[in-house]
Amino acid sequence: MSEQRVRAAKLDAADELAGLRARFVLDDAVYLDGNSLGALPAAVPGRVDDVVRRQWGELRIRSWSESGWWTAPERIGDRIAPLVGAAAGQIVVGDSTSVNVFKALVGAVRLAGEGRDEILVDATTFPTDGYIAESAARMTGRTLRPVAPSQVPGALGDRTAAVLLNHVDYRTGRLHDLPSLTAAVRAAGAVSVWDLCHSAGALPVGLDEHGVDLAVGCTYKYLNGGPGSPAYLYVRRDLQERFDSPLPGWNSHAEPFGMRRDYEPAPGAVRGRVGTPDILSMLALEAALEVWDGVSVDAVRAKSLALTDFFLECVAAYVPAGRVESLTPDAHAERGSQVALRCADAGRVMARLIERGVVGDFRHPDVLRFGFTPLYVGFGDVERAARVLGEVISSD
Repeated sequence: MSEQRVRAAKLDAADELAGLRARFVLDDAVYLDGNSLGALPAAVPGRVDDVVRRQWGELRIRSWSESGWWTAPERIGDRIAPLVGAAAGQIVVGDSTSVNVFKALVGAVRLAGEGRDEILVDATTFPTDGYIAESAARMTGRTLRPVAPSQVPGALGDRTAAVLLNHVDYRTGRLHDLPSLTAAVRAAGAVSVWDLCHSAGALPVGLDEHGVDLAVGCTYKYLNGGPGSPAYLYVRRDLQERFDSPLPGWNSHAEPFGMRRDYEPAPGAVRGRVGTPDILSMLALEAALEVWDGVSVDAVRAKSLALTDFFLECVAAYVPAGRVESLTPDAHAERGSQVALRCADAGRVMARLIERGVVGDFRHPDVLRFGFTPLYVGFGDVERAARVLGEVISSD
């Protein structure tokens, strides 16, 4: 048995989170694509069956009140809040990440007020964030300027209205410095908007602690909410009464059943709602979040770093020198919960890995991406993934 396999067994034996694997439905494959779609929590199928058969099938319209459907967006937001370092009453769940980016960015420009005519956007962002930012800039009459996150402090000025940044780079896994960048945006009098899609559920965020203004995120990655599960919007408490959503809807009205012609926004996070909540996927998400009961985000972060460290160590041991290059920073303070490897013919390599039971993903043109979800990924999984990667690449 190799040194790496022996070490993996010892690390698994000492893993305080190892028992959480039983909270998920898993097979014999090594699943390292939880940064695209989290695994199925074991509690979800039964809960969805109840929602469909009893709440919808028997109670029908009564479930809006008797089953708590109407209050689900705020209730589930409060379940997510501690995972991103927020107090209750600041997160509402609903719509897609893209829609929430639009709400947050236009809302940020309106919060910034007149005289600020520029929006800064992360130049390395997931493409949709860039598309939304470009549209928001056109609609609000602002100029859009793409800037690398490290260059944001030097790019800020009296013209800056809002800054849209990703906490973790989706391709490389680089973790950006949310505390210092948020402070720089605040000092410049601008409004910060953070995309947490690749950090929530994988590492501490500290929205309240660091004074983030607005944030959005998806729930189908490290939060395991299921394909297309609803996203969320965070509005810091002291900004809520001034937050002017560009998508006012009947669900965010102060009197949603008053059917008034004039719009009066509801107080608090509720004003981030738009239309009728997507109840089936929302309640599946609520059940999925039960896997976090009794789990410390700090413990998850510690295991995440240990997993990614061990994976890089195993890759160095098993993969022929010079065949892959890590794009993910070595420094823990700059690393999310994934490892991205540049590799020739990466698409074919990933296809062969999947055939052999190691599931990651591929990003054009040459990036192998492996996500490490500490709730269900073990050190034995990591060793096996690196060993199979080495065998696949050596067989070329």
